[in-house]
Amino acid sequence: MSYIYDWPAIIFVCSFILLSLSAWMGSHFFSRYRNADTESEFDLGVIQTATLTLLGLIIGFTFSMAITRYDLRQTLEESEANAISTEYLRADLLPASSAVKTKALLVEYLNQRITFYSLRLDDEKQSLRTQTENTKAALWNSILPYVKSQNGATPALIASGMNDVLNAEGYTQAAWWNRIPIAAWTLMIAIAVFANALVGYGARNYQKNRGLFIIFPLIVSVSFFLIADIDSPTRGIIRIKPRNLLALQASLYPQKASVSPSISH
Repeated sequence: MSYIYDWPAIIFVCSFILLSLSAWMGSHFFSRYRNADTESEFDLGVIQTATLTLLGLIIGFTFSMAITRYDLRQTLEESEANAISTEYLRADLLPASSAVKTKALLVEYLNQRITFYSLRLDDEKQSLRTQTENTKAALWNSILPYVKSQNGATPALIASGMNDVLNAEGYTQAAWWNRIPIAAWTLMIAIAVFANALVGYGARNYQKNRGLFIIFPLIVSVSFFLIADIDSPTRGIIRIKPRNLLALQASLYPQKASVSPSISH
């Protein structure tokens, strides 16, 4: 399911409009309640400083959450490539016919996993997920007769490696779904609205310096855009490139010629 924070550009535009409107409302509607005495000015300065500091901390904390999730997705992509590469080598321990079939399926599965990192539309993702599930079932069935009929360390090693291959995809998918909670976005946006309203409230010459007071909503909106972009696995500008999977694909191409290209499921 796609949410609005899956689209960083929309986050930027909406937040900029909302925060600019908040600053304008703070200047035009709330500033009439201001007092000109020194004590009120001091109190306003304290509140503004505290609110802006809190906003900065919340943005920094949320940015850290996005970076952590991005790093995890990169790590899991590397783990997927290692699992597929290891099982491809272990497939040589299978009987000749099973080895050829398993290697062909692993190459097909590798291509599907590389495609996974490039898709943006939900319909395409669902179609690929169905294909991937079918390939995973075929992979397991390709080693099952040998594993069930043999005893010893070799069948266990092959089964363990295939289990790692299949589990790695699940871990990656879980990381793709693990996004910054909507509650964190709500809190951050609410604090940003109040902060911009306070900036407008404390402005002395909002009409004469209108361009100056656009800078703060713009900076905060850019921060929101960057957080949403890093947190969005498929629709952001900053995306994970499956370098390890692509490198594995390149290394398997010389061997792919000896593997049957079409496998019936």
